[in-house]
Amino acid sequence: MQKIIAILEGDGIGPEIVREAVKVLKAVEIKYNHKFTLNFAPFGAGAYFSEGSPFPEKTRHICDDADVIIKGPVGLAVDKMNLIPQEHRPEIGAILPLRKRYDTFANFRPVRLPKALAAFSPLREELIGDGLDILMIRELVGGIYFGKKTEGASTGMKYAEDECTYTEAQIRRVAMIAFEEARRRKEVLTNVHKANVLATSRFWNDIVEDVAKQFPDVTCNSILVDNAAFQLVKNPCQFNGVMLLENMQGDILTDQAGGLIGSLGLMPSACIGPEKSYVEPAHGSAPDIAGMNIANPYSMIGSIALMFDKCLNLQEEARNIWDAIFHVFGQGFITQDLVSEGYDKKKVLSTSAFGDMVVERIQG
Repeated sequence: MQKIIAILEGDGIGPEIVREAVKVLKAVEIKYNHKFTLNFAPFGAGAYFSEGSPFPEKTRHICDDADVIIKGPVGLAVDKMNLIPQEHRPEIGAILPLRKRYDTFANFRPVRLPKALAAFSPLREELIGDGLDILMIRELVGGIYFGKKTEGASTGMKYAEDECTYTEAQIRRVAMIAFEEARRRKEVLTNVHKANVLATSRFWNDIVEDVAKQFPDVTCNSILVDNAAFQLVKNPCQFNGVMLLENMQGDILTDQAGGLIGSLGLMPSACIGPEKSYVEPAHGSAPDIAGMNIANPYSMIGSIALMFDKCLNLQEEARNIWDAIFHVFGQGFITQDLVSEGYDKKKVLSTSAFGDMVVERIQG
């Protein structure tokens, strides 16, 4: 296979963890006789200071020409961010435009914690049971994040307004993806909503229930988002399978899921569009530890596994990466974010050492 890949290193720890992901990518390239052309481009807060835009025109062209995009986290320390006008901050000026440009409507966030690694979780080990394996699928280009935003004053009173809108087409296509994944995994699908209050959630449920008719072999449960947050802590294993979430609710619950497994550094993701997709870690740029070589690269390396699986349809390569990652953990090695009291310091790996061990396992 020959593919062009755009590399957006981002800010903070972005370049460090992307570097490890590229090492893994090149190891897979050699092992499976692929050919990947890597084109690096500026993106994020640093790009604003160097290029005048968090998503420069030259970066757009590089992404347009790529088959798939690898994106690191974005954002700088608060004092630097305060120097950036609101419309040019990475979330508004880069991430949302990237999603909109390529219509990356389905966000895959796997929450995986084998029983052997239950100690990573802040929950009691018995709550982890035989392990967590939840695939959260979040709608990514609709809802309140992309709605009209208004700030003003009326009769002397200041106000702000965020519009939340979903169309039938937006809901139907992400629901189809979720049901197809549940069917493939032969697991339950849990539909998360707030239909007791929100009209958009009642509409969401109507469409999801209609899509469910095409998948009589898939069990579909429904749960209010606030109860889902509670149940994720009380009994997370009940959600093993697929969870379908709208944009804002998904943003919140996927971060909570990172807490369940011990670190957002364990949360990779893939953002899938009809013609182009990108992969990224689900966490922020952690500028406070940038340059220290202690960040957990799992989220970025796992995103490469998702890229092979969901973007390039190369499942064997994806399985090889997952096997390598969990082999490293299985040997008792961890990164700094997972250290608990009394842990053997000799087993704590730097960012680069973790990447090296994953590459070594892939190479066999």
